[in-house]
Amino acid sequence: MTNTLNVNRNSIIVLRVLLSGIFIVASFNHLFNLEKTVHKINQARFRELAYLFGDPSITVIASGIPMLIAGIALMIGYKTKYAALILALILVPITITIQVGQMVTIGPLFKNIALLGGLLFFIMNNLNNLKTKQNEIN
Repeated sequence: MTNTLNVNRNSIIVLRVLLSGIFIVASFNHLFNLEKTVHKINQARFRELAYLFGDPSITVIASGIPMLIAGIALMIGYKTKYAALILALILVPITITIQVGQMVTIGPLFKNIALLGGLLFFIMNNLNNLKTKQNEIN
């Protein structure tokens, strides 16, 4: 038995575009405001976790590049499942390192949890054949 849910195709496009925007903007901060981003890491309660990955400057750049590529891929609907998975794998350690354990950042913590929910939507749903199914309906 298959469970089906009718979802407006345009709502998925809107979700993709709006969700990807924050990652694209964040990637520019990682790549072009490196010192500010590293400073945030050094101010975080769990900054030691960031240092497990090596020099934070290199880690910030190394996360910024795939975040930009995956963010653009998600926005345009290219390999959305993989783009969302890459973004989730980047988001989780950032969330744990920067937001967890700091009551001042409780809003951003739950923002990141909501972002993860949006990414999980694309990870858990096969949207590759969305065009085919849409064409069958018409």
